[in-house]
Amino acid sequence: MIFIDKYAYSSKLKHLEPLQKLLFAMLTLGVCLWADNAIISVSVLVLMGGVTALKGGTPLPVFIKLLTVPMSFLLVGVLTIAISMSDKQSAFLISLPFAGKWAGLSLSGLLDSARLFLKALGAVSCLYFLSLSTPVVELLNALRKLRVPSLIVEMMGLIYRFIFVLLETAYTITMAQDCRLGYFGLSSGYRSLSALASALFIRAYKRSEELYTSLEARGYEGELNVLEEPRHSSAREYAFCIIVNMLLIVASLFLKSSNSL
Repeated sequence: MIFIDKYAYSSKLKHLEPLQKLLFAMLTLGVCLWADNAIISVSVLVLMGGVTALKGGTPLPVFIKLLTVPMSFLLVGVLTIAISMSDKQSAFLISLPFAGKWAGLSLSGLLDSARLFLKALGAVSCLYFLSLSTPVVELLNALRKLRVPSLIVEMMGLIYRFIFVLLETAYTITMAQDCRLGYFGLSSGYRSLSALASALFIRAYKRSEELYTSLEARGYEGELNVLEEPRHSSAREYAFCIIVNMLLIVASLFLKSSNSL
């Protein structure tokens, strides 16, 4: 989280209006999910990666490294779609006998799983664009402008801040265990990990209670007001958002019509 925040505050796109970046990310995300096409998903992935790296100044290897984080979960998810069962072995490219039937990989299953994998990556790239170019404080201000209920906005802000409390507590406990050779061997590593899991949430909960008490002592009444820096906003950026998404929609409709022929 701190890693992403560092690039968000140093991004060249930070000076833009947060509402514009939120609109661009959400519109492109919606088009990517609606199109359900591998070509559109790859286009969205390249578009968001290019804007984040070339316009925002975030190193491209960093963007690619962040994409590898959800890949492990996506691979497990799409694997269940790619594998299917049938009475006929000829329906599969690769198959094994299982419970009197055949389980394997079919061409249609591989295509469906690949399309779902690319669509999920395209959607994630939209969120990474937003998080790597917009600090959370400015994003919350943009949500307030959209008339999102203040309770939801404040809960998002508090939860985000308490994540750092959790990370700091975990880091402190892990460093103390390392100093005592807590992860020297496999058995000691498991014991240290179980101790970390049992103590982490208790200490983090106590820290969060202390922070909330300090907020109330400073007059917190359910809303954190922060100063908002003036941001650049122009019709050209809004036009860019609309034109790009219109092109994606037209390309998606063209691909759908060509596949139906």
